[in-house]
Amino acid sequence: MTVVRTGDLVAEASRRHRAVAAVNVITLEHAEAIAQAAGATGTAVIMQISENAVRFHGGLLEPVALATAAVARHCPVPVALHLDHVTDPDLLAQAAGSVFSSVMYDAGALPHEENIERTREAVAFARGAGLWLEAELGYVGGKADAPSSAHQPGVRTDPDEAAAFVAATGVDALAVAVGSSHAMTSRTAHLDAELIARLRDRLPVPLVLHGSSGVSEDELRLAVRAGIAKVNYGTGLNLAMTAAIRHCLQADEALVDPRKYLAPARDAMADTVGALLGALG
Repeated sequence: MTVVRTGDLVAEASRRHRAVAAVNVITLEHAEAIAQAAGATGTAVIMQISENAVRFHGGLLEPVALATAAVARHCPVPVALHLDHVTDPDLLAQAAGSVFSSVMYDAGALPHEENIERTREAVAFARGAGLWLEAELGYVGGKADAPSSAHQPGVRTDPDEAAAFVAATGVDALAVAVGSSHAMTSRTAHLDAELIARLRDRLPVPLVLHGSSGVSEDELRLAVRAGIAKVNYGTGLNLAMTAAIRHCLQADEALVDPRKYLAPARDAMADTVGALLGALG
């Protein structure tokens, strides 16, 4: 299957009042698990690589990007490739001419006016490079460099401020703070569906939910009905992978062949992605 553009998948999902899953890739097994689940369910998906994942791979984008793209090309359903949570201008520049059709540029930890200015510059670069660009407004919890909790007052995305931000920057999509938090290991987040609906009605661009691993399937369905069009998901895969590996190693202390524990880990991640895709319809 030909790799498709992120913007096209998100626009189609938004038009149909649905959401497309954007799932984090760290290792080759992550990409293979996403492809396995997407193929089994016949569901288009976005594979996304974060700046943190690039840092894990020694700061080299090309190896993990090309490997992920190769897996995507062999998937029987449409797959888009997205570079996520970019703060480094050099990494943003590397996205141009690479396998990606989109980037999430993250200046959310900066003061508001600086966030606008940096994001406007990133949009200008993205336009010239043919990239679809997502940004973030409000504070989605769980990031170590951000100043407060998503569950404290005053950190949710304000619809009027969001409309002004989109107009000032020209972003193609906006990640909004509506109650979820990055890196949650339990599905206990409660989303503000009323706020999501107000943002949907106020903004001319699709809405993105970050931190979806901490959101129950019922809450995800409510969020999509309220207006979320792209659902980012990462920590849930890592939980599944780690649990499967731990089980294998505890069951056989003599086990040294990584294929013996990475295969079950990959299957566990595929099951997790399959459940997510099912929840999104």
